[in-house]
Amino acid sequence: MRFASTILAFVLSATSLVCAGVIERRGLVKMMTASSLRRPAGAVYFITNEPQENMVITASIDTDGTLRLDRAVAAGGRGLHGVTANGNMGVDGLFSQGSVQVSQKANVLAVVNPGSNTISLFSIDPSKPTNISPLGDPVSSEGEFPVSLAFNADGSRLCALNGGAINGVNCFSIDKKLGLVPVPNSLRYLGYNQTTPANGPPGSLSQIIFSEDGSKLLASYKGTATAPGYLVSWDVQKDGSLSAQHSQVAVAQGGMDVVDLSGKGRDAAVTLNGQMATCWSTYSPKTGNYYAIDVGGNVIREVHLDGNLKGSVVATHSVPAGTSPIDSAVATIRGKDYLYVLGANATSVEVFALSAPGQAKQISKVDISGPAHFAQIPVHAANLQGMATYMTN
Repeated sequence: MRFASTILAFVLSATSLVCAGVIERRGLVKMMTASSLRRPAGAVYFITNEPQENMVITASIDTDGTLRLDRAVAAGGRGLHGVTANGNMGVDGLFSQGSVQVSQKANVLAVVNPGSNTISLFSIDPSKPTNISPLGDPVSSEGEFPVSLAFNADGSRLCALNGGAINGVNCFSIDKKLGLVPVPNSLRYLGYNQTTPANGPPGSLSQIIFSEDGSKLLASYKGTATAPGYLVSWDVQKDGSLSAQHSQVAVAQGGMDVVDLSGKGRDAAVTLNGQMATCWSTYSPKTGNYYAIDVGGNVIREVHLDGNLKGSVVATHSVPAGTSPIDSAVATIRGKDYLYVLGANATSVEVFALSAPGQAKQISKVDISGPAHFAQIPVHAANLQGMATYMTN
């Protein structure tokens, strides 16, 4: 299971601590239809993760929270799908959360290219954030099958998690001319017995995040039938380097885990009755709740944590059978939050208005495959990954 997840980062914060279509490649821009002249409220980003060529798909967020697909930009590498025990091409291609990340403060977007073992960085146009431009060249992740990324608080550093046969973490500084520059003494191998592409989901690495104060870098490792999962933690030095040794933080098995790193010992587990595969989560600052995505049950469970970090499910929101919701992100527009969920099997983005705690309402469903086919962009349900948002100034 992921960090079930980003919930860890937000718990730390609380405790302390259709459409227009464009194909872009380097040196090539092919307009498909005229895009809207309206100023967007923001943008969402996800990747196609196709083995021939990985593309970043961008969509404008309107002031009412709805989306308009805008363009596809070459990521500069190839995608790759993990190997499951039963050999099926499930929708969880990277067994991870965080394959696409944005730094609002630094105006940059980063994505993984798991089939090329590289990371790509893009600058974001703050006035029209679907306009993204390569910032430097794609760089080696110094491992295999990169699956998750994390920016630090000010967007000056980016760390990557490799989940393949050569696994571990590596960090980079952000240079606005050169792009990603390796941080000395931040390449840390874990040495797990894995393959490239990774075998999973059990026994695979899932997500990487910084603690709220930036003092720790954490990665999640999913358990197996015979061994529980846990978090791996490194200390982050002032120069961005990582401690030579890492420690392990135990987590419970099943449901959703709350890990308190403040030293107050308030770790907790939230029971998710009827869950099938709860593997992604995100947080809404306006409702104050977390949204846990169950890909197998096609449901989103809204979880509230009280002041002592005790959790309870306050509502369950369903999507149509066969949607297979995975990665998600929240955007705040005019004081109201909206939830964007990648419906991988349906090749869609499901859009929810979060008007109040427990009151999520689906307001639109954006088709991906139709516009992608029109724009000659290969898109397959088993490969789509990631979800990140950026808001205009």
